[in-house]
Amino acid sequence: MTESASGVRLHVPIHLRWGDLDAFNHVNNTSMLKLLEEARVRAFWRPGPGEDCPPTAVLDSGVEHGVLTLIARQEIEYLRPVPYQRLPLDVQMWFGSLGGSSMEVCYEVFSPAADAKQELYARSTAIVVMVDAATGRPRRIDDEQRAAWGPYVGEPIVYGRRR
Repeated sequence: MTESASGVRLHVPIHLRWGDLDAFNHVNNTSMLKLLEEARVRAFWRPGPGEDCPPTAVLDSGVEHGVLTLIARQEIEYLRPVPYQRLPLDVQMWFGSLGGSSMEVCYEVFSPAADAKQELYARSTAIVVMVDAATGRPRRIDDEQRAAWGPYVGEPIVYGRRR
């Protein structure tokens, strides 16, 4: 956990797999979505017995718990290719906003935290909607979730766009 201009951030180490690379020898764009998904699950879903987790891991998601978390939109801005490396990437996460039943999850993907000068590889946002599994209707973020996630609300990502 660190403090930045965007507020408090979670740091989730995510290891690359050889299969994440494409023919150009860098992380494929579809693999990046999977890496971000893995970081999101580790950051927000309750762990199994004996597993460590951050204080933000308060979701019991899935049909068996009656709650689904669905991605309504995701955007990624690639800033440089991600080469294969054995040390885990440093995926930094925070919330750009918490709505009634949705949240804007912000990510910045950096080279390993052990690097003296970390490189920023990509930025991303995902709009995640909480949905009641039985009805398919949006479900409000509850008080426990809001209390756990509130300290991690910061400035949303502003993307560089060409007109």
